[in-house]
Parts: sequence; structure tokens; C-alpha cells
Amino acid sequence: MTHPLRLPDFRLLFLGRTISTLGDAIVPAALAIAITRATGSSGALALVLGCAMVPRLLLLPLGGVVGDRFNPRAVALTTDLVRAAAQLFVGVELIGGEPGLAHIAVAEAIGGIASAFALPTASPLVAGTVEGALRMRANALLASVSNAARLGGPALAGVLVYSVGAGWAFVLNGASFVVSAALLTRVTVRHTPAERRPLFTELAEGWSELRSRSWYWTSLIAHGTWNGAGAVLLTLGPLIATRDLGGDAVWIAMTQAGAIGLLAGSLLAGKVRPSRPVLLANLGLALYALPLAALAVAAPAPVTVTAYALAMAGLGFLNPVWQTVVQQEFPAHVLARVSSYDWLLSLAAAPVGYTLAPLAADAWGSSVPLLVAAALVALACAGTAAVPSVRRIGRSTAKATTGAPSTAPAPAEGTGRDSGSGSAARPGEPAGSPAREADGGAPAAHS
Repeated sequence: MTHPLRLPDFRLLFLGRTISTLGDAIVPAALAIAITRATGSSGALALVLGCAMVPRLLLLPLGGVVGDRFNPRAVALTTDLVRAAAQLFVGVELIGGEPGLAHIAVAEAIGGIASAFALPTASPLVAGTVEGALRMRANALLASVSNAARLGGPALAGVLVYSVGAGWAFVLNGASFVVSAALLTRVTVRHTPAERRPLFTELAEGWSELRSRSWYWTSLIAHGTWNGAGAVLLTLGPLIATRDLGGDAVWIAMTQAGAIGLLAGSLLAGKVRPSRPVLLANLGLALYALPLAALAVAAPAPVTVTAYALAMAGLGFLNPVWQTVVQQEFPAHVLARVSSYDWLLSLAAAPVGYTLAPLAADAWGSSVPLLVAAALVALACAGTAAVPSVRRIGRSTAKATTGAPSTAPAPAEGTGRDSGSGSAARPGEPAGSPAREADGGAPAAHS
């Protein structure tokens, strides 16, 4: 079987995504340091992050419509250039020595708007450059690069911040988007444009495709629950690790172990071909209950660190598997819209966890929200096994990814197939999968 990197279009796409992903991975740490240094206020950092997140959430469905109407290559190229300009502007502001908070907030808002249109194109880009038999490996390669960048990004950010200054981290990120856009100009992406109709009609069509597949929307509920639980852990975990488990080094060890787990999970996804991929991936996602429970009872540090590594391996496995199944089972002309709803649920669930976790901890102590989150994520993710279509879906995908001929009938519940997508049948970054990461942020369960 041909390796996906031997395909010229995917090779250029992979190179561009690799460069921009590494550039993005250094920004969260650099932004946090730059804003807190300049203002001394955590509220200022929250304002800047909110300016990026709110427009992204609001415009994601519109981004899905645009991604289906137009060739995803053109949309991704345009958004790369917009994000390059925004990041370069922030870099110049910081290098100048007197950064304006309002200027940075506006630039991050512009970047958030561009991200809303970029995220839904990730899955169509893969589907339009790689045939069905190679998509699992292609998605696993992209996920592995993203997870490897998460391992090295914070360290590179620290080197840049403490050597040449935080501004140069943003300049590097802006330059990475420019390189990505330049590579995209040479990529040919197969595209089946959606029929032009009123905006709300197109939005409703995407929502109808989502609702018609019980395996999909029940998994999205599980993935959203995972993201909310992840926010609870990220909110309460650092304090517990520092106070009860041995200090800051324990939390650092957890984050590094989690990054290693993510990478291992994505590498595993490129090797195995499960007959029930969605079921197995959702069960792996349920492992996130382990570190939540370990933190709730203040388990020994080695136990907690190991539990977090296993949980994040489940997330690393889910993302490429989920993306491949979604690319296989949805028609090409609705893929961006379906992906946008996936991203919307994945990104919107996290703020709920960030908001409720400290309130619940103040009222009942940290153990209660952690145990509740553990129970919910285990129930929601493992509970998808009770849905018949979750147990069935993906068998044809598994056969396609091994190159074996598929004799299975078309999936139930109106699963779309479209020869125009470049495979027998036809998502997050990526189509949304539970644990996804948007623009270098914290992992998110993203369908």
C-alpha cells in the first residue's frame, strides 16, 4: 500500500500543517507570559483569550457553510494569511516594548474569526487529498505531529521568551502561517461544492445530517462531556498536585506524561485497524475518569501521573480514528458543516467546566466536582456502547483502511457516500473529535 506521504498533494499539506502547528504550539505559553508581564493582571489575559474564543464560537457554523461552498484549500489559504497578519502584528507590538492591550485583544479577535473558518476545513483537506484506503494513516500522521508539537512547543516558547523576547514567538508563528499558505498554493484538493441556497437552509442541512446518525450525535455528547471534564481537571488539578501530591513538579510531570500519552495514542491509531473503531475510541476516552478520580482522592503522584498518561493516550487514539470515520461516512458536500458543529460542541463545553469547577470546589471541596466529572465522563463515553450504530459503524472504514474490498451494505441511518470525495464513502485538529486542540490550546475532546 502506498504511504500517504508519497502523494504530492498530501505531502505539501502535511508539511504546511506541521510548520504551522509547531508555530501555534509556542503561542499559549508566550501569550500568557507576555500579557501578565505587561499588565500584571490575570484578568487581562482572560480578556485576550475571550476575545479569541467568543468570535470563534459564534462564527463556527458560518465557517462550516463557507467550507462546503468553496474549495477548502482556498479557505484555508486565506485564513492562514489572516492569522499570519494577526500574529505578526502582536509580535511587533510586543517587540516595540509598549504593547497596547486593546491592540492585542483586537488582533486575537481577528485570529479567532479566521480560526472559525479554518477549523472546518481540516477534514475536507485530508479527504480531498488522500484516498479512503490511506486516510487513517494520514490522519494519524497529522495527529502525531500535533501531539509532538505540544511536547516541544512550551519548551521552545520558554527559550524564545527568555532569550529574545515573547514578541519573537508571535513573529515565528506568523511566519509559519505564511509558509503554510505558500505550500497550499501548490496543493490540489478534490472538492464537491455544496449547492448554493439560503444560509439558514444550508445550516439546517448540516444539522439534519448530524441528527440522522445516532452514532454521531451520541458520540458528540460524550465528547462534549469529556471536554467539560477536562476543564474541571485543568482548573483544579494544578492546585491539588502542588498542595497534596508533592509540588509543582508533579503537575509538570502530569502534563508531560499526558503529552507523551497523546503522541503514543496517535501513533497507535496509525498501526491498528479495529473492526469497531468508534466504539473502541469512545471506550478509550472513558479512561479520563482515572486521573479525575485519582486527583479527587489525592492518590500517590506516580499513580496520578500514570493515569493521566493513559487517559491522554485514549484521546490521542480517538482523534485520527474519529476523523477517518467521519470522512468516510459523511457526504463530501456537508463535511465542513458537520465538522463545524463538532468543533462548536467541543469548544463550547470547556468554558462550562472552567466556570463551574471553582464554584463547586468552593462550595463542597475539590473532591466533589472531580468525582462528579469522573462519573459523567465514564458514563457518557462508555455509555455509547449501548447505541447499536456505535457498535456497528466503521466496519467498512476498517476494511477500506486495510485496502480490503468492502462487501458491507451502506451504513444505516442515511450515512452518505460520495464518489466525488475520492473514496468509496465519506470529520476535528481535523474534523472534530473528542480531544481536540484548537490553535495550540489545551487538548479538547473533539469529535
